[in-house]
Amino acid sequence: MRILLVEDEPEMASVLRIALHKRGILVDHADTLASGARHVDSTPYNALVLDRRLPDGDGLALVSELRAAGNPVPVLMLTARDALDDRVAGLDAGADDYLGKPFAVEELLARIRALLRRPAATQADALQIAALSFDFTHCEASVAGQRMELPRRELLALEALVRRAGRTVLRAALERAVFGFDAEIQSNALETHVSRLRKKLADSNAGIEICSIRGVGYLLRPLP
Repeated sequence: MRILLVEDEPEMASVLRIALHKRGILVDHADTLASGARHVDSTPYNALVLDRRLPDGDGLALVSELRAAGNPVPVLMLTARDALDDRVAGLDAGADDYLGKPFAVEELLARIRALLRRPAATQADALQIAALSFDFTHCEASVAGQRMELPRRELLALEALVRRAGRTVLRAALERAVFGFDAEIQSNALETHVSRLRKKLADSNAGIEICSIRGVGYLLRPLP
């Protein structure tokens, strides 16, 4: 599971990131509305945890943009504003849930789990390309019904490529999907993971290939 946390209070963001990481959830962090929008444009997320009051604007603006673009990613709003009118405004803008500050971390986690159980708020559970099937709910890949045993980073790379099958994934976007925004990435780390993934897909007769688009990124497509 990968979540985007948009929160400008450093202490709050640190506490939430640590709590989520301990539960096996990958967390990318943005501290402004503009940065949050860039993250969403380049990376698929299972959910957004979005502060209402940000240095460069109201978090509701991002929710409205997502819904206008047809993006159904579940959004949990965090805010010190807990008046009824504010909660109604958030839900009307397209947010899925609303949590007022201060709150218990366990309640936040429970609300995230509840959001992810709502079928209407999630994207397709799985996608089939040639002989490869990718289960987004469990982050698992299989070929002809046989599960592929892939390390976590290779799975994350494959997920990002499958979600954009037939389209070029920019190198920077794939790096963020695999390593996150804060990791220090060695110059050839992405190529190493992609190379290993290519070999495993070929060895398993998945019927797909990962093409390198020189100077741009990667493209996953069925074999001709």
